[in-house]
Amino acid sequence: MSLIEPENTTGIMSLYFKAVEKFLNRVPNSRKISAHTPMVTMLMLPFSATLQREGAGGLLSNKIKEIAIIKTSHLNGCAY
Repeated sequence: MSLIEPENTTGIMSLYFKAVEKFLNRVPNSRKISAHTPMVTMLMLPFSATLQREGAGGLLSNKIKEIAIIKTSHLNGCAY
């Protein structure tokens, strides 16, 4: 599946990418892929933002969350 680059978007998807960049300080490739389904992607942003923030009702530290993300990526054969 191809990546949708933020600079190639307009309207609501452009706003979505700006929000992602503001929150994460970058736009991960996973967000560029998920942009193929814009409505689902935008609905997931608040949910994932809550999960990724430390102390936002979660029990895990950000360090543990990042370790889980890296391990999952490794198990799925991601190159990064």
